[in-house]
Amino acid sequence: MELHLLLLFMIITAIIAIEVKDLLSSVVAVGAVGFALCVAFLILKAPDLAITQLVVEILCLIILIRATIKKDLPLVIEGRWVFNTVSTVVFVAVFLFFAYAALRELPQFGEPMMSVVKKYLEEGTSETGAVNLVTAVILDFRAYDTLGEATVLFTAVIGIMAVLRPRGRKKVEEKE
Repeated sequence: MELHLLLLFMIITAIIAIEVKDLLSSVVAVGAVGFALCVAFLILKAPDLAITQLVVEILCLIILIRATIKKDLPLVIEGRWVFNTVSTVVFVAVFLFFAYAALRELPQFGEPMMSVVKKYLEEGTSETGAVNLVTAVILDFRAYDTLGEATVLFTAVIGIMAVLRPRGRKKVEEKE
């Protein structure tokens, strides 16, 4: 039920992002879709995907807000602060509600969520020869997944660095 409500929220928010007139509100609506997807990953018991989605979403929001804030600033200043404040409060309330619902569904600490976890715990050190079970799971059982997540995070960080770097080149005399 929570997943259906979350998907409905994501569809409505995506339509709002397309139909809204000012760019900053559109960026906020796109961010709401991304954060709702993060909560959906938590509901579907994929916390590694949720963390990756959250990091990439925050970095993308930084890029999009930086790109739109200079173009859209007059609409923010001209008295739309009431709408912006109310929509922000509503978004935060909805996000906190779904985050609470997702976190409430997590199992007690130490209880395996899936049957594969039991296999990792029982046979992990003997199959891999690793002393640390966490390292065995990350680098042996799920190596491609870990490589993919690291690649996504690295690409997002490089993108942010490219957007936030100072413009222009230094002159020859400024280098010294």
